[in-house]
Amino acid sequence: DKTHPIPDLTGYITEGQIILSRTLHRKGIFPPVDVMPSLSRLKDKGIGAGKTREDHADLMNQLFAAYARGKEAKELATILGEGALSEEDKAFALFSDRFEDLYVRQGEYENRPIEETLELGWDLLTIIPVRELKRVRDAYIEKYLLPRSGAEKEKQAKGA
Repeated sequence: DKTHPIPDLTGYITEGQIILSRTLHRKGIFPPVDVMPSLSRLKDKGIGAGKTREDHADLMNQLFAAYARGKEAKELATILGEGALSEEDKAFALFSDRFEDLYVRQGEYENRPIEETLELGWDLLTIIPVRELKRVRDAYIEKYLLPRSGAEKEKQAKGA
């Protein structure tokens, strides 16, 4: 509970905060890490070329932005119905579900290497039209996304 005095008072002297979600827990997502409010004060010093991989920061930013947009689309669908969603909104809603189920969820004894996690992130981004990927450099899209199945056709759509 992030409102409890101890996490609240110590949160500013730690390297970060991992926030767990009751909603994800109810969905059977383990670990139920709520990625949006969770934070790391050391991540910028520990990711990127020479540490993890060149695309790590851009990919992470795009994944989180897409997840947030997908959650918004799902809320809109709850209020107005799925018929009110655009095709892009439907893609982001699907992305949000898959992100939780495949990216956030890990088996209790699963040891997923960072390289596999980054590749999984790119696989998930194939759900979204390339023209919607605004937080990733074009060079990374060319290198990591377009070689994946179905993404090549989107190359022209991005320029349109």
